[in-house]
Amino acid sequence: MAKSDWTCSLSAMHEWESPDYEPSLPVSEKSNPLTRDIDRASASSIVKMLQACDAQMFPEETGSTYHRLLSDQVVTTLMEVAKRVELILKDPEDSLVILSGCGTSGRLAFLITSGFNRALRQLNQSPVYSYIIAGGDRALLSSQEAPEDDPKLGMLSLKKVCEGKKRVLFIGISCGLSAPFVAGQLDFCLQHPEVYTPVLVGFNPAHQARDEPLPGCTFTFLSVVQRMQELAKSHQAFLINPAVGPEAISGSSRMKGGSATKILLEVVLSAAHAAAFSHAPVAYNGILQRLRAYEKTLDVTYAQSEIITDLVEAAGESLRCGRRVCYLGWGSLALLGLIDASECNPTFGADYEDVRGFISGGYGELNNKEGPMTALGPEFCIAHEDFLHQVLPRLTDKDTVLLIYTHSDDVSKVVDLARRVREKTSNLHAVYHQTEEDTSAALQQDDISRLCLSTLKIAWLQGASVSASLQHMQWELSTKLVLNAVSTGAHVLKGKIYQNHMIDVQVTNSKLYRRATRLLQKVSGRPESQCEEALLKTIYRVDKLTLDMTSSDVITHTCTAVTRTKVVPLALVCLLTGCSLREAESHLERQPVVREAVEVWLS
Repeated sequence: MAKSDWTCSLSAMHEWESPDYEPSLPVSEKSNPLTRDIDRASASSIVKMLQACDAQMFPEETGSTYHRLLSDQVVTTLMEVAKRVELILKDPEDSLVILSGCGTSGRLAFLITSGFNRALRQLNQSPVYSYIIAGGDRALLSSQEAPEDDPKLGMLSLKKVCEGKKRVLFIGISCGLSAPFVAGQLDFCLQHPEVYTPVLVGFNPAHQARDEPLPGCTFTFLSVVQRMQELAKSHQAFLINPAVGPEAISGSSRMKGGSATKILLEVVLSAAHAAAFSHAPVAYNGILQRLRAYEKTLDVTYAQSEIITDLVEAAGESLRCGRRVCYLGWGSLALLGLIDASECNPTFGADYEDVRGFISGGYGELNNKEGPMTALGPEFCIAHEDFLHQVLPRLTDKDTVLLIYTHSDDVSKVVDLARRVREKTSNLHAVYHQTEEDTSAALQQDDISRLCLSTLKIAWLQGASVSASLQHMQWELSTKLVLNAVSTGAHVLKGKIYQNHMIDVQVTNSKLYRRATRLLQKVSGRPESQCEEALLKTIYRVDKLTLDMTSSDVITHTCTAVTRTKVVPLALVCLLTGCSLREAESHLERQPVVREAVEVWLS
């Protein structure tokens, strides 16, 4: 594929749905045919590929192999869950709606509950939403993969949050139907049906749920799903699991999985709010209309693909020369910057300084359960003031800074910050949203545009059918798509992807350990046992494994891997070339792009 002429055929859009396409893998772990050579693509082609992958969430024609986002079954289930939320909103006494997940899923649980609790306070209503994230609040800003493997920790955290509650709607989010942390919570709900109604959100068919023993438990994620399927027949449990297609970067559920999670849960909660407070009953067409509004968001966002490409190129150049990318944001859009930055470490093996997010107002604006966490280290310093004191003095033109805001934010403060950044670097860019009717901040926006190398202005029509709250949620999704493109594209350009796989993924929990083994097997063509052996050698940094190493369990392996870098790239080079670990390390130092390193060695 030439770098300049990437095109997307209809057959490639749907190739992944064939039963013969990577049949051993669940949908969420398959590689996407659209991005097979994304590691060799230009910035422009990368953006086009990401656009095509995101479009798979909303397929045009019917007759799909899987239930999709707009399918009748999914829309009907969303209606039923919205009605359950409506009941709690109308009678909130001793009731709670909980959103829980690991990694990106937990971060989006926080984002969504924050937004809807804010909406309740504006209506002088008591907040009824709460979030749980595996690893606690530090996982909002930093990778905390190990707690995902602990079902008992999940159960205990749910039990603690719900103490004294008589009615709980629990929404567990696991994109791959695989997280033990969430499985433990769902099992607890099923044991206490007098209090809990469980809802599972994920993006694999039910039969593809992980069927492996969970630590200290007699059940698997699959057995939990099967019990929920039985109860779903009588509306005692709900399963929302449309297929949205493989991720652009194989298994990177922070992208489509995260976007679809946001869409589905906001559709449910906004429909429930409209029914409870605006006398607009939950209806099939209302759910469908909300889903279509998010589909429109994709069109509006990618209409700006040229400027998104400019941002990807700028960020990619910064990372390639060892510099950084900084997101400076306001309100909930800043939170999306924090989320995007936090995901780069586990996905790409990035250092926390490579991509960082900062929010105006710091922890006061974040309003998380555990409060300020700056004592945990510099990566938890997230206020604009922290950026000004810790980062700004070290900025150069090789760093990329991105301002993220809306016309309803205090644009004068955006101007002030832009001027201060511009004194240190010319590599300043802006992403902002406004309604087409609002021109009140036009002069100040002109000032910002003059200070920036590029400005991504996304203008929205204020239609009668779109409420202000729904429009803001569209702005959030649009911002998420842009930031995902920037950070993913930049790391692709840096060489962190092999074909369309996360080659430098951190092997820090059982899901990632198995993903790494499968990846090595697929790319090398070697037997699974040989691939796992190569993986263990790089985890333990030895050329010969001891009996203790080979007989240890996966949790022991992943605990050791926490301190290791380039685990999968090193294992792959050793597998493909037959070289020693030390030779592989030396080779990757000279040529950090793994695909090129292997090809140079073999040639």
